[in-house]
Amino acid sequence: MLSLSTFVGMTMTYRGTTALITGASAGLGVEFAEQFAARGADLVLVARREDRLRELAERLERRHGITATVIALDLARPDAAAELRRAVDERGLSVQSLVNNAGFGMKGAFAEADPDRTAQMVQLNVAALVAITREFVPDLAADGRGAIVNIASAAAYQPCPSMAVYGASKAFVLSFTEALAYETRGSGLRVLAVSPGPTRTEFFEVVGTEDAAVGRFQTPEQVVSLAVRELDRRRTRPSVVSGRGNAVGARLATLMPRRLTLAVSGRVLGR
Repeated sequence: MLSLSTFVGMTMTYRGTTALITGASAGLGVEFAEQFAARGADLVLVARREDRLRELAERLERRHGITATVIALDLARPDAAAELRRAVDERGLSVQSLVNNAGFGMKGAFAEADPDRTAQMVQLNVAALVAITREFVPDLAADGRGAIVNIASAAAYQPCPSMAVYGASKAFVLSFTEALAYETRGSGLRVLAVSPGPTRTEFFEVVGTEDAAVGRFQTPEQVVSLAVRELDRRRTRPSVVSGRGNAVGARLATLMPRRLTLAVSGRVLGR
């Protein structure tokens, strides 16, 4: 068996491993599946829309010669993480990498938001991500060849009036992921929070407006390519912001007085 010290400085392994990707039916999830498969990883694709997952699985198997397993599951259900783990175990699969991509956003005053929809967002963006990570992280850290990638947001770096709960959920993801990266240091497991800015996915269709977009739009390929480049570094950083402008904005938000950051964010998001 390899010792923990053996893993230090090793590059990311794809071929001969399996990556579980949530929210795999659209957007960043599809692109993560594409780029991991192109590097030889088998896949477990998880989302609600089984038809889309099967279409993606068949396409990637033909194109890259990998095996893609489909698990149709609503991850916003409180018991979803345990059910997902059972489904993986029942199929005899061993997972080495996890991409927690499933999530959605809402825009509008918190006091006027649908409380059930708000609770569902917290369940999916925060609780499900934590529970799924907890189900798999012991095995992933013990194996040490793969990665955990959690999708945060450029919104994680400042309060977001009119997107208060969404911004807070992504701030949680960022903080949680960076702490987990420290806890698993030396295991060989890469743990990375990726914070995109506006990206051409279904996100803004769900939000209902592009007024929530701040900055220049990126493509899913740009965001995922940054994540993969980071994973392929010998020493992966615990978090990255996708897009130069987004990275500068995130940095400024952490340097400015909090009241000023809040005022600027409120003015921009309140358009």
